[in-house]
Amino acid sequence: MISPARPVSFRSVAFAVIAFGIAMGYLEGAGVAYLRAAVDAGPATPEFDQAAFRPFEAIEVAREVATLVMIGAVGWLAGRTRLERLAWAAVVFGAWDIVYYIALRLAIGWPASLTDWDVLLLIPDPWVGPVWAPIVVSLALVGFGLAAAWRLRLGRSVRVGRRAAGAALAGGCLVIGSFLVDSARVVAGDQGPWTGWPLFWAGMGLAVAASVAAIRDRPATEAPG
Repeated sequence: MISPARPVSFRSVAFAVIAFGIAMGYLEGAGVAYLRAAVDAGPATPEFDQAAFRPFEAIEVAREVATLVMIGAVGWLAGRTRLERLAWAAVVFGAWDIVYYIALRLAIGWPASLTDWDVLLLIPDPWVGPVWAPIVVSLALVGFGLAAAWRLRLGRSVRVGRRAAGAALAGGCLVIGSFLVDSARVVAGDQGPWTGWPLFWAGMGLAVAASVAAIRDRPATEAPG
């Protein structure tokens, strides 16, 4: 007779998910280092040369889609409920993105500083911002993702009411908007200051407030917001 499988502990799942995110981040960094070398026909550099990059654009967009599918798949496999799957996907995304920059720094010496410009995504238009901005987002995703997954594994609630969901959605839209406002000029070569930072911090504030509201303990008589 086959005995039932033991429930997998939070620690084991967290270790596996973070390990996957780290490995995925390194592979992503290595792939981009190779792409930069191919585009520049020489040492890899962080500049975004549209003319040289154009033959590789479809490949790069497909790679970004594949990355998102992998993140979603790991979240789906690691979690047991819809919210827990979303939490683990956030952890994978954050770990991947942070290690991606570390891998590039080790491979090609870029970014030289956290204020360097980067093209973050190409879907549907180029997202641009200083390196520190996506790292801030990723740290928040890892932190709140782990906190939510831990609570759910313990059988505690993560309440996403309409108010919190609306704030999180609005915050996410503001953060995305902050990466699009300077897109055209940065891709064209203008390295001036980032004008999207007010949108970014407003969005992060809303998203963090919504996340805290979702995972904090409430009195038994308090209704979710």
